Order: sequence, then structure tokens, then C-alpha cells
Amino acid sequence: MYHYTLIQWLFFFYFYCFFGWVFESTYVSVKSRKFVNRGFMRGPFLPIYGSGAIMMLVVSMPFQDNLILTYLAGCVGATVLEFVTGTVMEALFKVRYWDYSNQKFNYKGHICLGSTLAWGFLTIFMTEILHKGVERLVFSIPHFIISVTTILLTAVILVDFTLSFKAALDLRDVLIGLEKAKAEMERIQKRLDVIVAVASDELETRRQERRQEYSMRMDELMDDIEERFNSIKERIKVEPPEFLEDVREELLELKAKFLVEKEHHIQFKKLKDFYQRSMIKGNPTMHSQRFEEALDDLKKAVEKYKKK
Repeated sequence: MYHYTLIQWLFFFYFYCFFGWVFESTYVSVKSRKFVNRGFMRGPFLPIYGSGAIMMLVVSMPFQDNLILTYLAGCVGATVLEFVTGTVMEALFKVRYWDYSNQKFNYKGHICLGSTLAWGFLTIFMTEILHKGVERLVFSIPHFIISVTTILLTAVILVDFTLSFKAALDLRDVLIGLEKAKAEMERIQKRLDVIVAVASDELETRRQERRQEYSMRMDELMDDIEERFNSIKERIKVEPPEFLEDVREELLELKAKFLVEKEHHIQFKKLKDFYQRSMIKGNPTMHSQRFEEALDDLKKAVEKYKKK
């Protein structure tokens, strides 16, 4: 059984948060051939690793003399933690920071059989080898130093986590805003098509021609709407005055909406917030089923920002 004080438990948590950050940042940086500051937070800490390490220690305590039960406890405990964390984060932030959808025997992309089996072996490694060394190290440091260090780390990590949490919520709002802007653009596009079609008596033909184009990307959509306005402008020159009177107010309203949503789109993509940009850069595999296109646009915007 582990008999630690609250300060010691917290120190172990922070240690494994840091250890996980070093491990994952190194792995991703080598794979990407550039430094990647991995994780949800901007400091060198990955809470999922700290939580996982503490969970492994806790669930394995009743089975310290039985490797098989330790393995099974690690499989179950880590998988539950991974699933709950992934589900809650996706519900809150509308994105996935990891995704096993391309792995065999996965469940909703949050967990998979391969990772579950690996968690069991990692639990054995953690409890039988790694933590014993870490424990000896911590016990060799004066309690006063451990206490002061833990208190300072708690303050720093709380500030970092708070800013990161807010940035993640703001990033969610940006994704929602981009999606709403695109939906409004599509409504404008459809209405412009109706106006053009009614004027030329080609409504059904235009609907068939443009049916597949409603899934175009936002930049293409805005260019297409600009073309629609130009087309209508040219058509007005040759149409009778009645047509102009019938559509004048609606065209002005549509043009105003278009300019507003275009500006919204531009502002959303600027990502002036450092934490939001860092969050995207630090999680290159970040994925969103609902906001896939919007998130992809933000990733491209961050890349352009880096090159400036």
C-alpha cells in the first residue's frame, strides 16, 4: 500500500504530468521533424498522463502481489479514464485531442483494444519499475523542499490550466461561429440562385446544376456568391424595370448579410489569441467530426500565421 501525504500525491501527479509531456513532445517532435509543444496546456505538463499515473497506482494497490490482477486493473482503469476524459472534452470543446477511429476494435474513437492492452503493460511497468525509482527520489528530498515546490507548481499549473481551458472554450466558439457563417452563406447563395432563375425562367435547371455545389468550401462559396452578385448586376442592365423593383430590397439585404458574414469569417480565422494558436499547433492530430472543415481552415490559418 502507498502511504503518501497529500503534498506527496500532488508532487507525483505533477512529476508524471511533466514526464508525459517530455515523452509525448519528444515522440511527436521527432515524427514531425520539428519541435511540437504537445498537450492541452502551454506549460510542460500533460494532465492526462498525471491522472493516468495516479489512477494506475490507486487501482493496483489491492493487487500489488499479483501481476495478472495488476495488469487487468490497469487495463480497466486506464480505459475508463481515457473514455471519460475523451467524451467530456469532446462534449465541452467540440474537438477530439486523440482519435482511434482508424484503429480496429475501437469504441466511438475514444478507446480501442490496442490501447487498452497497452495500458495494462504500462501499469505493470509503472508500479514495478518506474514508480519505485521515483518514490526513492522523492523520499530523498527534504519534505520542506517538496512542499514549497508543490505549492509553487500548483499555482503555476492552475493559472496555465485556467487560461488553456478558456482558450479551448473560445476555440469551440470560433468553430461554431465559422459553421454558422458558412450556413448563412449557403442560404444567401440559394436565394441568389432563385432570383437569377426566376428572372431567366430556369429555376429547376439551376437547382439541378447547383445541388452538388452546396458542399463547397467556405472560400469557394464566398467567391461563388460574389459571382452571383455580379451576374445579377449584369442581368439587371438588360431586364425590365419591374424585375429591378421586385428584387432591389432583397438584393440589398442579401448583400449586407454577405458582407457581415464575410467579415465574421475573416475575424474568426485570425486567431489572435496565443493560447488558441498554441493549442492547435500542439495538437496536430486534433479532429472534429462536426466542424471538420472549420478546424481545417483554422489549422491552415495558423500555418500562415507562423510564416509571417
